[in-house]
Amino acid sequence: MSHALDASGAGSDTPNLDFAGTTPYEDYVQADVLTHLQHLRSDDPGEMVFLVTTQVMELWFTVIVHEWETAARALREDRVPVAMDALKRSLRELEALNASWRPLAQLTPAQFNAYRSALGEGSGFQSAMYRRMEFLLGEKSASMLVPHRGAPRVHGELEKALQEPSLYDETLRLLARRGLPVPQSVLTRDLALRYEPSAEVEAVWTALYAEPDGGHADLHRLGEVLTDVAELVWRWRNDHLVATRRAMGAKTGTGGSAGVTWLEKRATKNVFPELWTARSHV
Repeated sequence: MSHALDASGAGSDTPNLDFAGTTPYEDYVQADVLTHLQHLRSDDPGEMVFLVTTQVMELWFTVIVHEWETAARALREDRVPVAMDALKRSLRELEALNASWRPLAQLTPAQFNAYRSALGEGSGFQSAMYRRMEFLLGEKSASMLVPHRGAPRVHGELEKALQEPSLYDETLRLLARRGLPVPQSVLTRDLALRYEPSAEVEAVWTALYAEPDGGHADLHRLGEVLTDVAELVWRWRNDHLVATRRAMGAKTGTGGSAGVTWLEKRATKNVFPELWTARSHV
């Protein structure tokens, strides 16, 4: 049996290779589970990269949801530095998520068609974890729970997320607690509905950005990191649009969606809208 320490207690150059069961690495990472989740449905060799890339995206969605939920909870508790740390981590994670498009970005129609039928009615808009990301961004829609009625746990998690404040809701509530004039109609809005831009909220951000060194410097920094998040989400949507347009043109998407037309509509929407429009008035 190999030992990590020699008789003197000093470290050994030889790692421990003998374990009673699975390795501690396997116990922690569950690599054997992850690397056996690829069940291909076609004979095309290109399907593997498509499937694995999609699974990797799901893992990044999970991490980002964790970060944004951490940030939302911290904002609710007036712990702005904790929220900032989580949001900054999510920026690096969003960059990694966006880079996931690269293996798929140059698919030709013939290459995609070689295994597209294997997807059946499967489509990315059916991703429950991505939907939780969108809900945290304020893009709420009760109809998006419908595809998950057959999965009670997933449906329950989405229903809970639908009713909870988004990351932006918690930000605006923080601004109100700091004495800034966020309108009551925004603070008491129906959280299960999509966030709609407010001229009064735009005026609040305008005032904050007009005096970045004023009494709310930390809120100005929060606004900037949220803008970073919004920009990377916009880039994700546009990269998705370009990859889809290249692989399948304007054909109907899998799952019956409008494909490129639907993605184009999504790409025009600003996340945290007043953080963008306020800049025109500073």
